[in-house]
Amino acid sequence: VQLVESGGGSVQIGGSLRLSCTASGYDFSRYCMGWFRQAPGKEREEVARISRDGRTTYADSVQGRFTISKDNAKNTLYLQMSSLKPGDTGVYYCAADFNTCYRRTYRPNEYRYWGRGTQVTVSS
Repeated sequence: VQLVESGGGSVQIGGSLRLSCTASGYDFSRYCMGWFRQAPGKEREEVARISRDGRTTYADSVQGRFTISKDNAKNTLYLQMSSLKPGDTGVYYCAADFNTCYRRTYRPNEYRYWGRGTQVTVSS
């Protein structure tokens, strides 16, 4: 199993970025997929999740600004981020698990598969 994130970078406050996560080695369409982020000195937090049937869940801090989506034909997960704030800065990880679809939140240790992350920096 391999998850590879891309699309991170530096952006000004109010800007947008789209992250991608390309998956291989498992049946992508049957798994629950999440995006996490980790800021320096802080715990890794779940920011968005999409279930195998396309239901989406967002952290309150990103609701209305971030959109998670997936393309099963391309085995790719996306995170469209807009109206970015300095507090969105961190390393963004995609994660996959068969069982993390429908609760309100999940802890990082409940996801089985992880990418290595991509850095997002929001500044003025």
